[in-house]
Amino acid sequence: MPDFRHLARMTDDTGMLQFSKLHHPDPQSGYTLDDNARALMVALFMEEGRELALKYARQLENARRINGSWSNFWLNGEYSPSFDSEDSVGRALLACASGSSSIWNEVRDLCKSVFTSNWPRVISFESPRGIAYALLAFSRLEKAEWLPVSRNSIIILLADRLLSFYKRFRTRQWFWFEQQMSYCNGILPQSLFAAFLVSGKRKYLKAARESLDFLNSILFQKGYLNIIGNQGWYQRGQILPLFDQQPVDAASIYFACLEAHSALGVSSYLQTAQLAHLWFRGRNIHSLWLYDRESGGCYDALTAAGVNLNQGAESLLSLLLCDLRAEIMTRENVSKTWASSSS
Repeated sequence: MPDFRHLARMTDDTGMLQFSKLHHPDPQSGYTLDDNARALMVALFMEEGRELALKYARQLENARRINGSWSNFWLNGEYSPSFDSEDSVGRALLACASGSSSIWNEVRDLCKSVFTSNWPRVISFESPRGIAYALLAFSRLEKAEWLPVSRNSIIILLADRLLSFYKRFRTRQWFWFEQQMSYCNGILPQSLFAAFLVSGKRKYLKAARESLDFLNSILFQKGYLNIIGNQGWYQRGQILPLFDQQPVDAASIYFACLEAHSALGVSSYLQTAQLAHLWFRGRNIHSLWLYDRESGGCYDALTAAGVNLNQGAESLLSLLLCDLRAEIMTRENVSKTWASSSS
């Protein structure tokens, strides 16, 4: 069951704080668009999450600057452009897309407003992950009649742009979108699976399956998830770095495998997703838990020496998003079993 104790600790009157020192929130670490977007997605699936969802959505709204750009970092009443990225905009759009179908009217209206103000930026996106997050965001819009643009046309535009990266770098031995594998790798195939589910275009499915299978063949060689370490990342043809392994990357693989299962119905993807989820609770290179049962937080990384004992927002929210999805899937399976036995 998801543990929200550290979420409450990391949230103040403004929104979700970025870092903690051990399990103590650090007010001087500021607030990021990324973290408040992830926090919004968590709150949307909490039974009593309305007030939190409003708080995080308002922080996304407040991060819009006068010139129309969207700032990723806020501290002491000021936004700093030096931390802005296409990734952060894409993640924020994904959160707003999820919130656009919220059961809470005020949350839904606010998410639609923020999405409408910021979606045009994706037309000029050039980074693969920024494109992928934006693509997933548009794919998650259930009803988009309130948008002044065709949802499907943007999905095709973004999916074709991401596919062009894949075609450029793919070889007989390297089925990937870049010359290296770095962070949040799962979002790249996941977004193409999502684009296929909306458009039915099999070229997206082919690239998504090839790239995810290639990624998984690297990450699960030992029978458990070994995330690509951030100390140099994995450069094509070189040695795979094992540390530091970060929770956000485990979540990325988890959701990519679930998307693949939705698109293909192949049970092995569901099993691989479960392995990725178990990474948080000891199924990893050190057999150590990342979830801290004392605080409800999540350690920031697996390091060569053990764990990074700090428990910041990104790691916590990565764990909670996975735990919430697993809980929803368990409830759905129980419901199906009950319905089957009652018929």
